[in-house]
Amino acid sequence: MARRDGGGIRLRVLMEPRHGSSYDDIVTLALATERAGFDAFFRSDHLLGVDPGDPDYRPTDCWTTLAGLARDTERVRLGSLVTAATFREPGLLATIVATVDQMSGGRVELGIGTGWYAREHAAFGLGFPPTRDRFDRFSEQLAIISGLWSTQAGNGAGYSFSGTHHRIDANHTPPRVVQTPHPPIIIGGTGPKRTPAIAARYADEFNAALGGDIRERYAVFARACEAIGRDPDEPRRSAVLPVACGATAAEAERRGAVIGSEFIRTEAAIGSPELVTERIRDLGEAGADTVYLHIYDIQDLDHIALLGAEVLPHVPGAALERIGESP
Repeated sequence: MARRDGGGIRLRVLMEPRHGSSYDDIVTLALATERAGFDAFFRSDHLLGVDPGDPDYRPTDCWTTLAGLARDTERVRLGSLVTAATFREPGLLATIVATVDQMSGGRVELGIGTGWYAREHAAFGLGFPPTRDRFDRFSEQLAIISGLWSTQAGNGAGYSFSGTHHRIDANHTPPRVVQTPHPPIIIGGTGPKRTPAIAARYADEFNAALGGDIRERYAVFARACEAIGRDPDEPRRSAVLPVACGATAAEAERRGAVIGSEFIRTEAAIGSPELVTERIRDLGEAGADTVYLHIYDIQDLDHIALLGAEVLPHVPGAALERIGESP
């Protein structure tokens, strides 16, 4: 069954559980996402929750679980929103993502950012450079990842890179990806300068993140594309929408209470399927062609089923054939 890539809005599920998860939880939610007809299942890349002292938080490695999902799902696309570039060296990350691309038959996407959660890095012994250095490293990492993916095996010179923070010395055996030219790269954030400039150079999708004026954020990104001679209409534009949908007001409020953060609650669509659908349409009118529905209670499979049954069909271009349905 072919995915719809043109027209309308792609609807995706983004998992960021408040108290972490086990792989059994994750695969169950991913399969529910697939059955419901969503375009993709994404997960965050965190080792701590928002509350670093939460004793119930269960960390899992993002790319290990995505590799498992590559074999345990059939159709749904898979990815990270977003992987912290500080967690893995770029050559290793390029190989990990290429491996998951192979395992999934070409269904993986790489959302990647500079990393921001200082306490998380300290808790797991990971380096956390100052902001300027993180952006410098991030730009070099993207050059290396895209460079390795674009290098043909057997190239006489191999792939080399010499930067301030990273160096690749004549790699003659670059990781092989399935997708052409490579798995989509997603970059986003609220920064007005370096984030859009880096995204204009490397991103296949720009994500406007949460809060603020996303129209202006997309406009800044478009100007960054124009500044380097890139067609600003080429990359996709996406947004994140925290969701707590209910068939009744009480059900929606119960799901909304799980979100926890007051900031996220102010950005969330908490209410009926009609309200959620309207918020998605508003994001589309602001320029988004892809919307990630941010889910916090990953064991509430009825929530996914409700969104699939009562929201997906009413968003132009979003609905895909469900697993088990005739094409």
